[in-house]
Amino acid sequence: MRVQHHPVLGDLEKPKKIKIYFDNQQYTAYEGDTIASALLASGVRTLRRHEDKGTPRGIYCNIGHCFECRVRVNSKNTVRACLTPVENNMHIESGFYPSAAGLKGGTL
Repeated sequence: MRVQHHPVLGDLEKPKKIKIYFDNQQYTAYEGDTIASALLASGVRTLRRHEDKGTPRGIYCNIGHCFECRVRVNSKNTVRACLTPVENNMHIESGFYPSAAGLKGGTL
């Protein structure tokens, strides 16, 4: 699911392969990928679930504007997958947070 040959740019160089983990499953990414592009190339479409409805959410705008692709990275919440470059052995978790109503005034 990656572009190997571009009609204008020709054959694209293959950067160094690295390992990333999404919800404890290992995936291969390339240096220079964003989290979103690496997961998309690996067939992952759902990055999180809606807070209230539980419906799947994935890449929407892919320019960092909408926050639909937010995930948890190395224990840090609200990381935009479309803007964040991958790092070797990065641990990414799908963003599933309880609804605000379910928190009863608490915080995450």
